[in-house]
Amino acid sequence: MDRKKGARLRAAAAEVVDAVVARGRSLDAALAAGESRIAAEDHALLRMLSFGTLRHHWRLQSWIDVLVDRPVRGRDSVINALLAVGLFQLSETRIPDHAAVSQTVEAARLLRRPKLAGLLNAVLRQFVRDNMAETELRGDEAIFDHPQWLIDAFARDWPDDWKDILTANNARAPMWLRVNSQHTSAAEYVGQLAAQDIGSSSLTGLPAAVRLHEPLAVAELPGFADGHVSVQDAAAQLAAPWLLDGIRGRVLDACAAPGGKSGHLLELGGPEITLTCIDKDEARTADLSSNLTRLGLAATVRTADASNPQSWWDGQPFAAILLDAPCSASGVIRRHPDIKLLRRESDIVALARQQFALLGALWPLLASGGRLLYVSCSVFATENDAVVGRFLEETGDARVNDVLQNNNIRDLMQRTACGYQILPGKFELDGFYYACLEKVN
Repeated sequence: MDRKKGARLRAAAAEVVDAVVARGRSLDAALAAGESRIAAEDHALLRMLSFGTLRHHWRLQSWIDVLVDRPVRGRDSVINALLAVGLFQLSETRIPDHAAVSQTVEAARLLRRPKLAGLLNAVLRQFVRDNMAETELRGDEAIFDHPQWLIDAFARDWPDDWKDILTANNARAPMWLRVNSQHTSAAEYVGQLAAQDIGSSSLTGLPAAVRLHEPLAVAELPGFADGHVSVQDAAAQLAAPWLLDGIRGRVLDACAAPGGKSGHLLELGGPEITLTCIDKDEARTADLSSNLTRLGLAATVRTADASNPQSWWDGQPFAAILLDAPCSASGVIRRHPDIKLLRRESDIVALARQQFALLGALWPLLASGGRLLYVSCSVFATENDAVVGRFLEETGDARVNDVLQNNNIRDLMQRTACGYQILPGKFELDGFYYACLEKVN
C-alpha cells in the first residue's frame, strides 16, 4: 500500500473510532460513513483497525495517558483516536513498525492537524523504542479492556466464568453460517466449501450450523445469492427449532428484524406454519423483507410495536411466539466492541422494564397450550432470569418448560433458575439466554 493511500485509510479509521468514543455513534454507522471515503479493497483493513482499536480501547488509552504529557484537547479528539489506531497497529498487528508510524503520522495532516504530526511521531516512536507493548498493565480496565462497571457486572453474575467472558469479548468473532435445510445440509455444504478450498466445520447438536475457519464476503459463499445459506451465529440458531418443536399453525416473530430467526422459522416450519413478523423500525423491517426475498420465503411483515398489540393484532391467537427481546447485547460484545463504550449501567434496569412489558403485552396473544420462547443476547440475570421469574410470579397461566427439544445442545448451555444460558466464547458461540414458557389451561 502506498504511503498516501495508507494515510487516508488510517485517517478514516481515526474518524470511525472518534465517532464512537467522542460522539457516541454506533460502530456500524461510523464504519458505513468511513467506507464511503476509501476504496472498496481497503474496507477489510479499515474494519480491522476500527474494531481492534475499539476492542482494546482501555489498554491503548492507558498507554496514551503515560506517553502524552498533556491530554489532547477535546476539539482535537480525532488525534487521540489516531494515536490509539497507531498504538493498536504497533501492539496487535503484523504491519511493519515503520509503515504504521509513517502512515499514521501522515494521517494527521489529512485530518487537518499538521501541527500535531510531531506529537504522533514522537509518541509512536517512543512506544516502539521503550517496548511498551511488553510492559505490565495496571488497573482492571486496562488489563481486561472493559469499563469497570461491566467487569463488576460479569463478576457478580458469573463468579466462576467472568474472566473467560472478558477474554471471549476481546476476541475476534468467528463467522457462522446457517444452511437452508430446504436445499442442503451442513455436511453437504461443508463439502461444497472444501471443494473450493474454504475451510469449515459443523457443530454437534446444531444441524444447520457451519463455522468458517476464516471470514469471507457473502458474495464468495456458494449458494448465498440463491438463499441456500445465511450468516447467523450458531447460538441464535437454537431459537427456531426450539420454538417450533411440535408446533403448527400461526407463529409470531416479535422484534423480528433483521430476520435471521424469521428465515430459520420458515425454513423449518414450511407449509405447516404461517408466520407474522413485526418490528417497530421501518428501515430494519425493510431489511427483513429483503432477507426473506433472498431466501425465497414469504411471511406477513409489518412495521409495528410489539408492546402495543391493539394497533396491529387481528385477534386470532398464535400457537407460538418468539420474543427476541431488546437487550444490553452483553453476550455479543465480541461482534460489537462499541457496546463497551456506549452502554451504561443504568441501561440495564431500563431494558429489563421494557422486556417485562413486552412479555406482558404478548402473552394474551398466545393460544392456550401455546409456547413463548424468550430470547436475549444478554448474559445478565437482571435481563434474563429476573424478568422471566417476575413474569412467572405474576402470571397464573404461565409455566416454564425446561425440556430441551434436542439433548445434544445440553453441553452448550448452563441451566439457570428459569432458563438456559450460553456464555460467549463457549464452543465459539455468542452469548444467548433462552427461557421456554407455556400457557397452561
